Amino acid sequence: MAEEAILGYLESKDEISDSGQFATERGLDHNEVVNVIKSLHGFRYVVAQDIKREMWILTDEGNAYTVTGSPEVQLFLAIPPEGIPKEELQKKLDPSVFKIGSAQAAKRKWVEMGKQLVTRKIQHVEDEVKNLLLQIQDGQAVNQDEIKALKARKLIVPQTWKGYLVKKGPNYAPKRKKVATDLTRENLQRGDWKELEFKEYNFSAKGLPIESGHLHPLLKVRHQLKGIFRQMGFEEMPTNNYVESSFWNFDALFQPQQHPARDSHDTFFLQVPSTTKQLPEDYVERVKQIHESGGYQSRGYGYDWKREEADKNLLRTHTTAVSSRMLYALAQKPFVPKKYYSIDRVFRNEAVDRTHLAEFHQIEGLVCDRGLALGDLLGVLKEFFSRLGMSKLRFKPAYNPYTEPSMEIFSYHEGLGKWVEIGNSGMFRPEMLLPMGLPEDVRVIAWGLSLERPTMILYGIDNIRDLFGHKVDLGLIKKNSICRLGL
Repeated sequence: MAEEAILGYLESKDEISDSGQFATERGLDHNEVVNVIKSLHGFRYVVAQDIKREMWILTDEGNAYTVTGSPEVQLFLAIPPEGIPKEELQKKLDPSVFKIGSAQAAKRKWVEMGKQLVTRKIQHVEDEVKNLLLQIQDGQAVNQDEIKALKARKLIVPQTWKGYLVKKGPNYAPKRKKVATDLTRENLQRGDWKELEFKEYNFSAKGLPIESGHLHPLLKVRHQLKGIFRQMGFEEMPTNNYVESSFWNFDALFQPQQHPARDSHDTFFLQVPSTTKQLPEDYVERVKQIHESGGYQSRGYGYDWKREEADKNLLRTHTTAVSSRMLYALAQKPFVPKKYYSIDRVFRNEAVDRTHLAEFHQIEGLVCDRGLALGDLLGVLKEFFSRLGMSKLRFKPAYNPYTEPSMEIFSYHEGLGKWVEIGNSGMFRPEMLLPMGLPEDVRVIAWGLSLERPTMILYGIDNIRDLFGHKVDLGLIKKNSICRLGL
């Protein structure tokens, strides 16, 4: 219908100046006309030029006022000639109508809003707002002052109308020729292939996108980080246990049982199973001793250590729980120096905002060898972070229950133009290492950082919820670039 109308009109006319007006005059749907114009333009039957017009449309509130009238007129009509108590007038009207109507009617000096009685100041009013909205709805012109007033009341919003100016194209014909897209066996047998007109090949057309999986930005950055750790001679620790006991997560790390991090407002504790039943009893006894009365030249914490606290199951709050297991296992054999790393998920009972989630990923590295010192830690950190493209580093003294000395790591962010904290580090305390059974001259240097922070910096994401969680845009995963650390 629309195609016949367009081609038929152009047979005797030079152009269709406005596709919207053309559709209205012929009772056609403009969207259908637009689709036909695009198709004819593609086959060069017509040449189409874009037309854009700014217009105003009514909001839902504006549409409602075209039926019920503006709030000020509704309020005015609800007031009898003798006046009405304010409370009674409120009952007669919708709360929003009363609120808006009172302000607008008083502004126009239609009514007197007394403390007890509301009365009319004039006896007749015109609903100018409703009339203006009806004019806009019908496509009539309205002056700019009135437009500005209606826009301020959020009764109208701008909209860009798009249409076409259409002229004859190089392949114009009053009726579209049916072109063949395939040469069939029947065409060859009948011999009619000689008369057929075939559709031209469009060698610039893109094929259908291949449906395939896409790596999340976190996975890309994690892959690059694993490569860096392997290049430096580290081996990966098994991190498959999201559920951990408080013993390995806290007690084995020389973290006291009254530490704030062990409260339920910071940690997710399990209800079922609520406790663990598998702990190395001799090691548990040594950990209890070091907490209560010290040892190895330490005074301990001097409190009554409770086994029931250590047995509680939780969602691990850091992958250092895995490190404590690995170091204990290492201590049960003749000592061999080791370099370990892990990158996996941890859980904390935190309020969710732009930079915090209740679950995130932690990167951890540690080196276990004889005679290590703080200088070794600084050297390893500079080498590791330089491979991430972070050559400007600063270190600030800090406190951790299981490391001494401890340092916060800062890197200069060129984009932000300031120093930002990127991780934490330190040397594991003797109170943690010696109860495991490691030799006295063995030291462990370690550091950790989140996976999300460097990923957000690399991909220019400023809200962690856009990177990880249920609000992630799947389009981001399909379109994000390959991760290149240190380049």
